[in-house]
Amino acid sequence: MGILWTIIIGFIAGVIAKFIMPGDNEPSGFIMTTILGIVGAFVATFLGQALGWYGPNQGAGLIGAVVGAIVVLAIYGFVARRRTTTL
Repeated sequence: MGILWTIIIGFIAGVIAKFIMPGDNEPSGFIMTTILGIVGAFVATFLGQALGWYGPNQGAGLIGAVVGAIVVLAIYGFVARRRTTTL
């Protein structure tokens, strides 16, 4: 059940992150937004557990997942921008 909640929270976090950080180089579409949010939720959970903010069986909440999705979106935008400028 925990992974299902991570997916649901991740989707919501991906949508919120896209509203906070819109742009041309960012991924678009339902599937990419969902993947962005889920990866952000996992990143936030991993970093939170590594820093001691969350216990071993705790996951990131909505705010942590949104922050993680924004970090993933910023990294994706940076990599996509570098790829288009080097060609």
